Amino acid sequence: MSKLFKFFASTVAVAAILGCVSTYADDEPPLETVPYVDLEQYLGKWYEIASFPQKFSEGCVASTATYALRKNKKKIDVLNECRIDTFDGELSTAHGYAKVVDKKTNAKLKVTFFWPFFGKYWIIDLGENYEYSVVGHPNREYLWILSRTPKMDQSLFQELVRRAEDKGFDIGKLNITPQP
Repeated sequence: MSKLFKFFASTVAVAAILGCVSTYADDEPPLETVPYVDLEQYLGKWYEIASFPQKFSEGCVASTATYALRKNKKKIDVLNECRIDTFDGELSTAHGYAKVVDKKTNAKLKVTFFWPFFGKYWIIDLGENYEYSVVGHPNREYLWILSRTPKMDQSLFQELVRRAEDKGFDIGKLNITPQP
């Protein structure tokens, strides 16, 4: 296991514990998700276009997440990958799994890379053809903008950022993820 993901595992454990006791600002409405996610369509590879910085992803470029439904169809395998510092840098990987929490919408999931600690993975925006996804945490401390391709149209990106800001995210913290 790489040094990055040893640190990642311990950081996720702490974040998961803290996530369990997170509070919301009195003036912040509950975070809304998309009405429905077709999990079969959501599966596959996603490229991270931008995200809030996290200790576990320091130095990462060319970050991707790949989702695959397990044979029992009750859990989703998660493979996160990135290169360290450069596009030719060391490949760092983290394997985990997700489970759907809200079966009515499939938009609220819990993800773990270090059982028994789970983080909330809420799909808050989604392209009609599943060409992009915006994922956040209800405490608004985590945000990812994902795309099926390594590059995203700039006007679409700006619209997604605006919508995330409208949902209460501090978009000043958003960092672009370098992609080849």
